[in-house]
Amino acid sequence: MLDYSLAHWTTFLIAATLLNLSPGPDMAFILGQTAKHGRRGGFAAMFGVWSGAGVHVLMAALGLSAILATSATAFSIVKWVGAAYLVWLGIQALRARPAAEGQEQQALPVLRPANIYRQGILISLLNPKVAIFFLAFLPQFVVPGAGPVSLQLALHGFLIIAVAAVIEPPLVIAGARLVGALKGNQRLGLWCERGLGALFVALGVKLAMSSRAV
Repeated sequence: MLDYSLAHWTTFLIAATLLNLSPGPDMAFILGQTAKHGRRGGFAAMFGVWSGAGVHVLMAALGLSAILATSATAFSIVKWVGAAYLVWLGIQALRARPAAEGQEQQALPVLRPANIYRQGILISLLNPKVAIFFLAFLPQFVVPGAGPVSLQLALHGFLIIAVAAVIEPPLVIAGARLVGALKGNQRLGLWCERGLGALFVALGVKLAMSSRAV
């Protein structure tokens, strides 16, 4: 059971690595929270995104993602809620204001990793394209006779998250160090915040305009 060839694993791991390196709302959120709150914020966001992805994997394994792929109403509801959430996060970042001249920069709100973690889950869950992607991507690695289809789907789905666990933590650590080095530059920090806000708004608009096709 669950016996695969070397070529199978090589193809899958290359695909999983490229998938995790591709930019999107999840990666933008992780790096954005790293920029705002340092390493703890970045890791909280990362674990939240992984948790949301885990739910998508289970949905694909159980066939629930097919509902989003076949129901225009279900897809539209999730899509518009997710798009609105991304735009809302973007607007909050765009509203960032510099401290008045001669005053110290205002401190960021007290870091609450649990809140960042929940935001990460929502950003992942409210993207129906992720659910449909898993539904289209994972079956390509199902091998007849290797075991129950649902088990194979779950295995490969969670291995994608495992690959993310190798790729993303170094990015968070490097990002936190870079932010620490630039911490004294208030103007640069402000423009980074606004740039992140613009990115979230753009991603929200892109999601709103998306269709069910993968």
